Amino acid sequence: MPQEWNIRGRGHFCGICGKPLTDKCPVTSVLRDTENGYERLDCHPECWKSAPHDWTPFSMWEGVYAAPPPPDAKKEPVKKETAGELLRRLVSLDDPEMRNVVYVLAVMLERSKILVERDSRELPDGTIKRIYEDRKNGDSFVVTDPRLRLDAIGGVQRQVVELLGGTDGLRPGKKPEEKPEQAAPEKTEAPEK
Repeated sequence: MPQEWNIRGRGHFCGICGKPLTDKCPVTSVLRDTENGYERLDCHPECWKSAPHDWTPFSMWEGVYAAPPPPDAKKEPVKKETAGELLRRLVSLDDPEMRNVVYVLAVMLERSKILVERDSRELPDGTIKRIYEDRKNGDSFVVTDPRLRLDAIGGVQRQVVELLGGTDGLRPGKKPEEKPEQAAPEKTEAPEK
C-alpha cells in the first residue's frame, strides 16, 4: 500500500525525451500510483502527448517550469521553521498521528498561495487524496484529507501554532524561560518640611 503522504520533487529534465526543461516554459506533470508509492514524471507537453503509455495517471496537471534559484550564499545560521518547512518535515516522517496537522498545514499554505491544489481523488475505500504543488519549486505533495469536523479544527490549528513556535516561542518539550522578577519600586520618604 502506498504511503499516506509523499513529496515528489519536480524533475529538471523531460521524463520522456531526457532534454532539460526550460525556465518559464509549459510542463506536464503526472503522478503514477505504483506498488512502491507515487512516481512523478515531468515532461514537455508535446512529448507527453506523443509518447505511448499503457497506464492511466493517478493525477495529471499542466504548469510552468521554474528553474531552481542559485544557492544562497548568505543563509542565516538559525532561523525559525516556516509552515512549508514544517509540512515537508511532517510529510517525511509519515506519522499517521500527524494526518490532521499535515492537512491543515497544506490548506493554510494553499490559502497563502504557496501551494496550489492540482487534483483530488476519492479512492474506492472512500479516502480522499489531494495533490498539492509548491508554486515556487514545483514539489508535489499527496495529502490524505482526514475530513475534519468543524469542532476539531481549532485544536488542530493550536497544534500547528505550537509546532511552528507559537507566539511565545515555545516548542513541544521546551519549557518556558523564566522571566526575571521586576524589583518593586523603592519607597522614598518625602523630605520633612
